[in-house]
Amino acid sequence: MCRNIKPLFNFDPPATDAEIHDAAVQFVRKLSGTTKPSKRNQAAFVHAVDSIAACARELLVSLETSQPPRNREEEAAKARARMAIRFA
Repeated sequence: MCRNIKPLFNFDPPATDAEIHDAAVQFVRKLSGTTKPSKRNQAAFVHAVDSIAACARELLVSLETSQPPRNREEEAAKARARMAIRFA
């Protein structure tokens, strides 16, 4: 799948609309095989992004967990540590 799509569930503060939209854009780009659609396909691309973002937002709101929310800074630090090991 797309490496740029990050987990958005169970964070404090919750995922923003911009983060959800960015994930939807990456998903549609991956499915369509293009980063920038032609003018002919622009409307379909935008509609797909909006639809997927709405579904993702609905999913994130409806999910439940008993785990405490994760801290964004701690998760980012863990990711940086993994990348340092991976590319060392």
